Amino acid sequence: MTTKGYYGNWGGAFIPEVLHETFKQLNLAFEQAKGDPTFWQEYKELMSTYSCRPTPLTCADNLSDHFGGGRIYIKREDLNHTGAHKANNVMGQGLLVKRMGKKRVIAETGAGQHGVATATMAAKFGLACTIYMGEEDVMRQRPNVFWMEKMGATVVPVTSGSKTLKDAINEAFRDWVSSMDDTHYVMGTVCGPHPFPEMVAWFQSIIGLEARKQIINGFGKLPARVYACVGGGSNAMGIFQGFMDDKDVELVGVEAGGHGLESGEHAARLAGIDSSAGVAQGYKTMFLQNDDGQMRDTHSVAAGLDYVGVSPILTDLWEKGRVRFESATDKEVMAALDLTMKKEGIIPALESSHAFVQAFKEAGDLATDQALIINMSGRGDKDIFTIAHAFNDPSWKEFIRKKGEEYATD
Repeated sequence: MTTKGYYGNWGGAFIPEVLHETFKQLNLAFEQAKGDPTFWQEYKELMSTYSCRPTPLTCADNLSDHFGGGRIYIKREDLNHTGAHKANNVMGQGLLVKRMGKKRVIAETGAGQHGVATATMAAKFGLACTIYMGEEDVMRQRPNVFWMEKMGATVVPVTSGSKTLKDAINEAFRDWVSSMDDTHYVMGTVCGPHPFPEMVAWFQSIIGLEARKQIINGFGKLPARVYACVGGGSNAMGIFQGFMDDKDVELVGVEAGGHGLESGEHAARLAGIDSSAGVAQGYKTMFLQNDDGQMRDTHSVAAGLDYVGVSPILTDLWEKGRVRFESATDKEVMAALDLTMKKEGIIPALESSHAFVQAFKEAGDLATDQALIINMSGRGDKDIFTIAHAFNDPSWKEFIRKKGEEYATD
């Protein structure tokens, strides 16, 4: 990272004057925490006793035999508390909130996993909590909304724009401007103004630090490739950091190809051809935008990848050629999910399944004495309605219709 939160040409902190003092306080608290060895130890202890870390690295023998070639290992963030990698970041930020003495947290969420994790953290630390979530995501991720509310969080459906993650972030920032004295914004991914990209990446690095030790202990050497899905990019940055200095380990990020890159209905910023450099939501990166700089609508079967921008850290790594970016279509994702369930009895989240797609395409290219790691960023429980609909399961159609009527009348 260069000065003032830039990663090469990307990043920065483009914030209104009213937030400058709040960001100054946040930067100071974060720098002090990074420089305090007892803070990281407290964080690791919390994640060990409350959040099931370290999560295991599972050798997928059946999938490995199915494809031939390299051995497939799966980093099981689905077994982390709340079912995804999101707890790593929010618990770390929760400890910072305690240091800063604030009493309320707000957050945005797409797939709902960050919202659930934030609501969990707020319940544990005794904080008031408000979650902003696009109206479309509220409907397709109803189970997560239920749990957020049951843990005491207020969930605010956002009806502006495309009614998805981008719009939820905008509303969260509007809240923060008017409540910054007692409120901390728990950014869910490695995006936004500095120090959020660096902060979230730091907390998520626990994934890669674990995975590197585990693959050496279990396989005897480093993997040839590491795959991760990329929305904002927090799970990818989490696992990539464990191998960033290992130049023989190829890092592969997989974005949402939606209905195909040629359709325009996707969320591929770095693997596609429709993005360009821009400044929005407090930072500079590659965005899906038109010639006038207006953000375009995005599409993905996975709510957590349905975002118009991408981490400035990943954009820098892409520009430097350190991370290769690919995309996976909705149809490919459903096929990879189906195969994983039937071969391994493991149910990846729709987001994570994007990484499985690319790994499956390339596993056969590796020798039998090589390995690859797929970062399974979360589990698919939250996606049951979307998955059932995509598989065209008739037994679920009537159930979902009835539930939709119940939600409409509540």
